[in-house]
Amino acid sequence: QVQLVESGGGSVQAGGSLRLSCVVSGYTYNKNFMGWFRQAPGKEREGVAAIYSDDGRAYYGDSVKGRFTIYQDKAKNTLSLEMERLKPEDTAMYYCAADWTRPYGVLNADGYKFWGQGTQVTVSS
Repeated sequence: QVQLVESGGGSVQAGGSLRLSCVVSGYTYNKNFMGWFRQAPGKEREGVAAIYSDDGRAYYGDSVKGRFTIYQDKAKNTLSLEMERLKPEDTAMYYCAADWTRPYGVLNADGYKFWGQGTQVTVSS
């Protein structure tokens, strides 16, 4: 059974930082992408960042480029998201996702099969 468990969310002031983690079990992460997504109330799920297992190539949504960094530790089956210079508009539930398939883009939520339950990030002004 595949499980993705996120942690690290919380409440911070604008300009602050948070690091999210996602521990993956029951899934062999190889020659594929994993990603972070977020969803704010009343909005669609948005692709934040994705990373390729074999070479660490990373892709970011325009709204987070230069502020967020995605990491992977394959030995620990962990995906992380370092978030810096947080803004109130970054407030959302953050999800990690695994097992991407074509033809979707790597930042398209429809392309991922497995999802965690999410961790809430709240940024106050």
